Amino acid sequence: MLTSFNWKSEVTDLRSQLRQLAGSRAPGADDAKRDLFKKVISNMTIGIDVSSLFGEMVMCSATSDIVLKKMCYLYVGNYAKVNPDLALLTINFLQRDCKDDDPMIRGLALRSLCSLRVANLVEYLVGPLGSGLKDNNSYVRTVAVIGVVKLYHISASTCLDADFPATLKHLMLNDPDTQVVANCLSALQEIWTLESTSSEEAAKERETLVSKPVIYYLLNRIKEFSEWAQCLVLELVAKYIPSDNSEIFDIMNLLEDRLQHANGAVVLATSKVFLHLTLSMADVHQQVYERIKAPLLTQVSAGSPEQSYAVLSHLHLLVMRAPYIFSSDYKHFYCQYNEPSYVKKLKLEMLTAVANESNTYDIVTELCEYAANVDIPIARESIRAVGKIALQQYDVNAIVDRLLQFLEMEKDYVTCEALVLVKDLLRKYPQWSQDCIAVVGNISSKNVQEPKAKAALIWMLGEYSQDMPDAPYVLESLVENWDEEHSAEVRLHLLTAVMKCFFKRAPETQKALGAALAAGLADFHQDVHDRALFYYRLLQYKVSVAESVVNPPKQAVSVFADSQSSEIKDRIFDEFNSLSVIYQKPSYMFTDKEHRGTLEFSDELANLSINAEAGDSAVPAQRVEANDNDLLLSITEKEEGRDAASNGSAYSAPSYDGASATSAASQSLADLAFSSTSGSGQAPASSFAIDDLLGLDFSVGAAATPSPPPLSLNPKAVLDPGTFQQKWRQLPLSLSEDFSLSPQGVAALATSNALLRHMQSHSIHCIASGGQSPNFKFFFFAQKAESASIYLVELLINSSSAKSQIKIKADDQSTSQAFSTLFQSALSKFGTA
Repeated sequence: MLTSFNWKSEVTDLRSQLRQLAGSRAPGADDAKRDLFKKVISNMTIGIDVSSLFGEMVMCSATSDIVLKKMCYLYVGNYAKVNPDLALLTINFLQRDCKDDDPMIRGLALRSLCSLRVANLVEYLVGPLGSGLKDNNSYVRTVAVIGVVKLYHISASTCLDADFPATLKHLMLNDPDTQVVANCLSALQEIWTLESTSSEEAAKERETLVSKPVIYYLLNRIKEFSEWAQCLVLELVAKYIPSDNSEIFDIMNLLEDRLQHANGAVVLATSKVFLHLTLSMADVHQQVYERIKAPLLTQVSAGSPEQSYAVLSHLHLLVMRAPYIFSSDYKHFYCQYNEPSYVKKLKLEMLTAVANESNTYDIVTELCEYAANVDIPIARESIRAVGKIALQQYDVNAIVDRLLQFLEMEKDYVTCEALVLVKDLLRKYPQWSQDCIAVVGNISSKNVQEPKAKAALIWMLGEYSQDMPDAPYVLESLVENWDEEHSAEVRLHLLTAVMKCFFKRAPETQKALGAALAAGLADFHQDVHDRALFYYRLLQYKVSVAESVVNPPKQAVSVFADSQSSEIKDRIFDEFNSLSVIYQKPSYMFTDKEHRGTLEFSDELANLSINAEAGDSAVPAQRVEANDNDLLLSITEKEEGRDAASNGSAYSAPSYDGASATSAASQSLADLAFSSTSGSGQAPASSFAIDDLLGLDFSVGAAATPSPPPLSLNPKAVLDPGTFQQKWRQLPLSLSEDFSLSPQGVAALATSNALLRHMQSHSIHCIASGGQSPNFKFFFFAQKAESASIYLVELLINSSSAKSQIKIKADDQSTSQAFSTLFQSALSKFGTA
């Protein structure tokens, strides 16, 4: 490792040697310069400051050796960014090299000149760029086209004043070199897309790129383009709207051979064109699926696992949209032993989707083999896949037998996954309860540790307690270990299961019920506490009513909810051949506004406009916040370590003492259960019996907590968009609530800015709004009176359903509910005045 003294000494030596060689034309001078340049670049790469050699490096660059030129340009580009003053020293020799006889040097010099990216040097770029665009050599023209984009990002006005976009358009339509044409297309798309936000003329120019003459010109030359350029052209063609069906067929016939291309990107881009052109032609669209199926399956089996995964992700999307087309090709989705787990997981999802009456047996047999896989996550996924196929009503008899065999395997993770699936199976096919319960009854709850599996087992113990002799005693042992159970989901299921078991086998369950309710009332988790209190009050009111609420006659579940809405899936399909397909989510969920391209959706921030009083710049979009994910967390994922004061209830919950509760719970409740269910017509005076069950002195008429003072807002609150964005990122989500608008409010949305003015009259100010019917999005803020505390609100409105979602973030979390009440009150009055 060089000390400070050593590297300074080395830099001094390099300087003296470079000065000796500067201007030297002696034999071997270029070789000596190469060695010195390599040392300079090496030192620069490892972080040693060699900027003091700038002058000597520039002087030594006066040579025709391209290798020396490249190293010098690399050095210059690195230090010009951090030291603009040094960049002035390079202008002369770079401009001189731009006129060199060697086209390679001209191109390299022009690229380096444009890469300096120093605002006060843009005047020196216009001349060389203009000459480069007219150069006889295609390499120089290619570099110059990209240089125009760099100039635009440094100084857009300089680029437009020099009329470079018009020059690029001319080159795109007339240049004989296809790489120049492709670069021009890419540059014009970027420049006109950025300019179209403020210039109507630029927007029209951008539309000309997808006009029939341009599209046909590019399609007729597509075979001459490189693979990257072909993808660029095909992406543009996918946005073209043909005038009639014959034009659609002409384009598809022209691109037919692109489906046989060796490059997967070209095949995917061509597939996107075919799919998008035929969206309005149902029969042809189905034929397109059949046509692109074979090329995509070929791409999956060729190339690296990463490439296979990219293509397989697009196949996955197509399979989910039209599984019947791929049902005969299910063997292509069998997992290979040497495939990465991410590829296997995707294939398992596809096998589940393509399963039908004719192939279910083969697919399930294959999936059962994976259950013994050494890769435990894949084994779990394969078991889930078997369960999903069973829920699709294909050959249920054989699949149920397979799942029950999983329960008998001596692998914990297999048993856990199978328990969850058996629970779902019983919800849809209750007629299988006898066979399933016979096996489930032999499973010890002590051997099931995973929360979801334990919750499933407890659900079955409660739901089918009349068929399981040991059910009350198993539940009682679980209640006794209440404090050792860390999962709120399990505790919630345990409360419900004990209640159900009590209604079916009261004498055996009364002790467990008393202990469970007492423990639930003392639980620190709000959901568990509330459910226990709810059950307690139901029993206190009338046992027969409690039974009708907790254990009513159940109907079989016909369809389970899909994890993704059809709207989300359609958006992903619209973004075919992009990262959206890989991530399985639309681009607005994982990109910032400035990187979303030209696709715009009605409910994303890309369309939001900032109010005049809020400023001139839009709030950068952050569609998916880390804290917003709290809305998606299951109970098991939520933090459970709350203190007792966090219950936030307005009543006095009874305290829980395990010993007293257990002893008190031993008092008989059987008579109460049967006398209540016989129906007396009135609420029985059974509260004393229930209190005896719990061993608690509970007063229904406990004094309510005094209501807090009403929340007041500052009518003159001010917040700039930058601060709003920063706070929105940093603050956790306080509340997320649904709200229904009145018909008058929905009608009033048609009036421009009506909602904004209405909310402002209630001291709630809008900082951004956007969208188009039926989806609207608004961002509001408010400030607590006589305080710096700020409230931030995201309001999503669907005018067709009159539904809205309100998300609130606040500096002062304790007043979030009060502000939510105030906000909803103001929103409820919208349109009624």
